[in-house]
Amino acid sequence: MRIIVADCSAEYTGRLQATLPLARRVLLIKADNSLLIFSELGSYKPLNWMASPCTITDITPEQADDDPATPIPQKVIRACATKSNDVLEVTLQHIYADDSYDLGEDPGLIKDGVEDHLQRALAEQIERIGEGAKLVRREYPTPIGPVDIMAIDADGVHVAIEIKRHGGIDGVEQLTRYCELLNRDPLIAPVRGIFAAQTIAPQARVLAEDRGFDCLLLDYDEMRGADDGSLKLF
Repeated sequence: MRIIVADCSAEYTGRLQATLPLARRVLLIKADNSLLIFSELGSYKPLNWMASPCTITDITPEQADDDPATPIPQKVIRACATKSNDVLEVTLQHIYADDSYDLGEDPGLIKDGVEDHLQRALAEQIERIGEGAKLVRREYPTPIGPVDIMAIDADGVHVAIEIKRHGGIDGVEQLTRYCELLNRDPLIAPVRGIFAAQTIAPQARVLAEDRGFDCLLLDYDEMRGADDGSLKLF
């Protein structure tokens, strides 16, 4: 893990255009070359990022002979996506810290017991997302973390399912990141998303549906056979 604290600006070009003006930020460059840019505020979500697979290049700019008065940045970090033309270029005007750490092998996230039980039950009863659906696997690996369940629907379309006890906006954002990354892979795209939870906040439902995701209410007691109710797919 490489951690850089710097006054920086950034430009993202490719499938979208985005600009970050000059400000003090934290850059994380992970062992898989993923590049993430964070600010002091904004919870856990990065301001911008380039997910793996990509290549990272460090560039040390040189002063132009015809413009000696213009200050040159200390460094430019360019991240180029492997499977598309997307480029994230970060210009570091002043670097306060640039350190690398070996974090070793991570054992992975140990899920809340109820979420794990919900995931297991839905995987065993995968046709609850739609008749003819088939399970691909639980904990489907991606460079930014495992998708709770990956399935294929009756039409042969891959379905990424994010499971929560209580579905909030953070869970929708998590599913969004998974689907954006998975849809870059031509071997499985298109991938649609399902946001599944025992309860879903109204704001989370609106956001999920706005992004094209289905919302699935999970009745844990019913899934264990405690009553005869049924899941509802909205």
